[in-house]
Amino acid sequence: MPVLPFYDPHRVGVLYRPDVAGAVQAGNAAGLSPAAEDRYRIMLLLVDAQVDFVHPQGALSVPGAVDDTQRTIEWLLENAGKVSTVAASLDSHIPTQIFFPTWWDDANGQHPQPFTPITLDDVHSGRWRPVYEPEWSVYYVETLEAQAKKQLMIWPYHTLLGSEGHNLMPALYEAVVYHTAARQTQPLFITKGLIPRSEHYSILEPEVKVPDHPQGTLNREFLSQLETHDRVYIAGQAKSHCVLETTLSLVRHFSDQPDQLDKLYVLLDCTSSVAHPEIDFDALANQTFAELAQRGIHLVRSTDPV
Repeated sequence: MPVLPFYDPHRVGVLYRPDVAGAVQAGNAAGLSPAAEDRYRIMLLLVDAQVDFVHPQGALSVPGAVDDTQRTIEWLLENAGKVSTVAASLDSHIPTQIFFPTWWDDANGQHPQPFTPITLDDVHSGRWRPVYEPEWSVYYVETLEAQAKKQLMIWPYHTLLGSEGHNLMPALYEAVVYHTAARQTQPLFITKGLIPRSEHYSILEPEVKVPDHPQGTLNREFLSQLETHDRVYIAGQAKSHCVLETTLSLVRHFSDQPDQLDKLYVLLDCTSSVAHPEIDFDALANQTFAELAQRGIHLVRSTDPV
């Protein structure tokens, strides 16, 4: 990995104002060829590598995420000359959404605590009642269970638009800027999660389709951009949720295209699972990723050759 003046591994988990000018200067001095000249195109897909998921004091901090982010940064800096495109999703929320406490209450008007699962039985029994859109809320929980999706989970307020927690971690942002300058290209930012009526773990689609919302169906535009690359490395947070669901969406979409599945490489040491007091999300994620590997994707580490 090149020694770069803007990068200090001890600051990966620290909040500060990114040194954009320093990262640009280092990128300009790197002497790398423009990405437009690449014959073999590689994408780094960063899933929700945001402050609220990575910083130890983040609203939904994922254990291990700082170390994951350091490995991701160093992988990108070392392979900047091979990576044609950096794409980054931004989980983006507002205070009243179906997975936040504000949407539900009980008979006493109390909202559920974060990490409370809400089942169809809970809704039918009146244990938890939707404050907003009651018909849709019942349909939503029913649909999740019918499709064998995760149960509706109430999450802490996180990655709210306009809040510090929405940003990429500063050290990672600097690495993206460095790549932008060094390869004379632009990063792709994908906003997801703004649908009040649905969870949106996958970059590509919400848990339950909401056709009348701009983000409510499959993101075919990003799929088209992904298809122009020969290899896609996936990193970010959390392995058990947004990384996993993004990978599942890709496998479903490309289920009859083995050449496209062969492009997908999950950097397993650059992602970690949400910690829950009762549910072993990491074990569930590992099992699913092992099954996806049988279907053609690659499970690799940041130390493996590119």
